[in-house]
Amino acid sequence: MEWKTDWGLRGRMAFTMFLLFALYVVFVGALTVYFGDFLFPLIMLGGFAIAQYFFSDKLALRSMGAREVSAEEYPDLHRRVERLSQQADLPKPTVAVADTQVPNAFATGRNKKNATVAVTTGLLRALDDDELDGVLAHELAHVKNRDVMVMTIASFLSTIAFFIVRWGWLFSGDNRQGAPVIVAILVSIVVWVISFLLIRALSRYREYSADRGAALITGKPGALASALMTIDGRMDRVPKEDLREEAEMNAFFIIPIKAGFVGRIASTHPSTENRIERLRDLEREMETA
Repeated sequence: MEWKTDWGLRGRMAFTMFLLFALYVVFVGALTVYFGDFLFPLIMLGGFAIAQYFFSDKLALRSMGAREVSAEEYPDLHRRVERLSQQADLPKPTVAVADTQVPNAFATGRNKKNATVAVTTGLLRALDDDELDGVLAHELAHVKNRDVMVMTIASFLSTIAFFIVRWGWLFSGDNRQGAPVIVAILVSIVVWVISFLLIRALSRYREYSADRGAALITGKPGALASALMTIDGRMDRVPKEDLREEAEMNAFFIIPIKAGFVGRIASTHPSTENRIERLRDLEREMETA
């Protein structure tokens, strides 16, 4: 099948990114008021972005309890990742496994050459061969689309805004800087709330894009749809501890973890029903191509 670009989806992602950019221009201006000059916030934001870009993958793996595994430990998993990476025209990523019964998978890493695809032991037990290929292909599509880099860029200023909201009140008692600090805090609150919702919308669009990418890589949209149904059905039957305590980091999980602050306020993923419907439509399109 010749792959067709979903221009509607790309347009929505581009518009969301534009809104984020405009919002952050305002935010940098507020930081300039907060610190009294432009150079210091620029250095601070640049340092934070570099640290997040280079170390976010290690932090994500550690927080999820995942560890890198060798081909001797998980030969079948490594063979699948290698085969699907070749089909996706990607370097083979690092393979990691988290020992938990929660069935899920996620991708992390700053670029195609420094990527990791992680799965849980619960996922390996829950899916058949085609379903597992579909899930792995979905995560590889995130890598191919550079989603980790895009979401890191999109979210790091939001994180800065959150810390200013959280800690800025400590400095607002200074009579010389109290008013500017309070203004910066108020602007940060607005920036954080709006960017939070925009980033979640962007994440949902990129999930749809990764689903389409997985269908192209495997040629079997129905296999991913079946995997989504299997995982979604099992998510409500596992304990609420474990990975669910890390709900705020679920942007690139195959299925969102339905707990915690993010799960209650906004979803990083489209509904499973909508994803399956789109995959079924794509399957019919591929059959008639």
